[in-house]
Amino acid sequence: MECRKLGNTDLDVSVICLGTMTWGEQNNQAQGFEQMDYALAQGVNFFDTAELYAIPPKAETYGRTEEIIGEWLKLRGNREQIILATKVAGPGEDWLQHIRNGRTRFNRQDIVSALNASLKRLQTEYLDLYQLHWPERNSNFFGKLGFEPEEETHFTPLLETLQVLDEQVQAGKIRHIGLSNETPWGVMRFLQLAEQHSLPRVMSVQNPYSLLNRSYEIGLAEISWREKAGLLAYSPLGMGVLSGKYLGGAKPADSRLTLFPDYTRYSSSEAVKATEKYVALAQEHGLDSAQMALAYVNSRPFLTSTIIGATSMGQLRSNIGSMQLKLSDEVLEGIEAIHTEYPNPSP
Repeated sequence: MECRKLGNTDLDVSVICLGTMTWGEQNNQAQGFEQMDYALAQGVNFFDTAELYAIPPKAETYGRTEEIIGEWLKLRGNREQIILATKVAGPGEDWLQHIRNGRTRFNRQDIVSALNASLKRLQTEYLDLYQLHWPERNSNFFGKLGFEPEEETHFTPLLETLQVLDEQVQAGKIRHIGLSNETPWGVMRFLQLAEQHSLPRVMSVQNPYSLLNRSYEIGLAEISWREKAGLLAYSPLGMGVLSGKYLGGAKPADSRLTLFPDYTRYSSSEAVKATEKYVALAQEHGLDSAQMALAYVNSRPFLTSTIIGATSMGQLRSNIGSMQLKLSDEVLEGIEAIHTEYPNPSP
């Protein structure tokens, strides 16, 4: 398993990161244990989770994913072998009333409360990477296009957030910090404040990136490369869409988009057309379409790690196996031709 540095730290993280958000909803604890055992045996040392999980978020499963990981760490006794990342939820008045009444802020009270709860569920004394799950400000994330300014006097200043995170680093509860669902402005502002005030530097940016959404390349890719704050790519298969399993209106039993049809980010008519072309390209070259899509993401120079998510062991084996695939120039040229025809249909 290839590894890359997490930012400018001394941590070597596997290029494949084990995503966990289905555990506690689509996967039970035993299945989560099986996935972690297999991934670790294949050289995957980087696990990512969040207080928000399982997905879809609801009060009944809030924090359950972290609990499953915590039970596994306790049973296996292998905490030092794992580079463990989790996230603190941002504000969600209209959809996350079960998390601090939906008014969670990146201030001292909320971060300390969320962090301590995550540490307890994960049964660990420290986190290798602690991430802000989405901005605590009006911005473009979760597929939103078009910036619309609004009054923001009730949000926590970014400097205050960094100072709170620094306190937790000094306390030994966090080793490094990262951002998620961030914009170029947000990443550069955090980096600027860290430099000005000798505060923890952002080491990673966890944003969506796939053949259906390469918007990260516009601004953020250069920042990741030059500032050593690499991409942790989530949804590299577009919620499984790029496997081709939903083409032709198919609704595989127990699959995410069959169970949760409201998740339409990667299902627009343009996304379907692009997916048809990517799947055909893979078939033309004798490749598995999901592995081709992952291999493309794995190969990006601004990437630190690709976060995979699987609900079956077959999917997990295939996803991890994508590390063995190196795409030919002909395949890469085909990908670029499709991207030119259907650029970022699922931002």
